[in-house]
Order: sequence, then C-alpha cells, then structure tokens
Amino acid sequence: GKPIEPELRELLFAAAQSAATSSNLSAWSAIVVDDPDKREKLAKLVGNQSQVREAAIFLAFLADHTKLSASAKSHGESPAGLEAVEMLLVSAIDATLAAERLVCAAESVGIGSCYIGSLRNDPARVAEVLQLPHGTFGLFGLCLGYPDPSAPPSVKPRMQQAEVLHQDVYPDGWDPSDYNRRMSQFYLEEGM
Repeated sequence: GKPIEPELRELLFAAAQSAATSSNLSAWSAIVVDDPDKREKLAKLVGNQSQVREAAIFLAFLADHTKLSASAKSHGESPAGLEAVEMLLVSAIDATLAAERLVCAAESVGIGSCYIGSLRNDPARVAEVLQLPHGTFGLFGLCLGYPDPSAPPSVKPRMQQAEVLHQDVYPDGWDPSDYNRRMSQFYLEEGM
C-alpha cells in the first residue's frame, strides 16, 4: 500500500501525545514496527493477521511502567505502587485514549485503522520480539494505512444504544436474544 509520509506520521503521533492522561503520567508508550522480520513474527503471534504485515504503519501500544519506575528511583522514591492493578488500568486507559486520538486524526486525512487486540495472546513472545524491558507490557497493536478504494469497509454490528447507554442505574434483566440474532446474521452474511 501507499506509505504514510514522515511528516504526517509525526503529526499523527503528536495527536496521540495530546490525549488525556491520568495524573499526567503518560504511563504508555508505543513502538513503530517497520522491520519486516519483526512484523512477520508479530503477525504469527496475533493469529496470522495479514494486516500486521501489510499496513503502512504498525504500532504496538504498551503499558509502560519502566520510565515511571526510573523516574521514581531518580528522585529516591520507591516505585512499589506501580505493581498495583490500578496502575495497569491507568496505563491501559492512557494508551487507549492516545491510540483513539491518533485514529481520529488519521481518519480525518483518509487513513484507515485496525486494532489488534490479540497482541496480548502471547505476552512473553511479544516482549521478546519487541525487546520490552521489565515493567512494560504489550496491550494492543494498531495498523494504519490508506484504504483500498475497491474494497469498501464493512460495518460490524454493535449493540443498540439502549443496550449500552442507561439512565441513572444499570437496568435489570437484559435479554440478549435480539443482539444474538443480529450477530448471527452478520456472521452468516460475512461467511464467518
């Protein structure tokens, strides 16, 4: 596919950096994976997804406590709090906000995206391929590229708004039958 210009890449990454971050920690980072051998290894680790090999840009978004630990130690403080589940959530949320900000910027200039959640399928092997230090964990991948105009994207079904947006309290007794029917129909139409 068509490459994404270096200047535009820099702007997209700047958009990611502008996302909200808990306590201004920026407890995330990302690795741009250009090396074809690394991309091939990662593609195999995530279920042999071809878009990891073929995307103009492939990013691995990380929970990154390494830099926070180093910063704490440089100030004579213990980084023990980084082991709390809350800090993993902070990292995951910050990384997700950054990625989605990047995706919105990319879409505004005609670049498509595909998230790769299966980057978490084999965390130890992903860490090995990306040479991740202790305190850093692969959360998800993100493929970016210009869409093929001859292959329009399909829209996957989502729950209806009334199924995900509630007023004041969580409702009692959700009946999944309508959602299950819609999902079954989608997968039949897609040949899955």
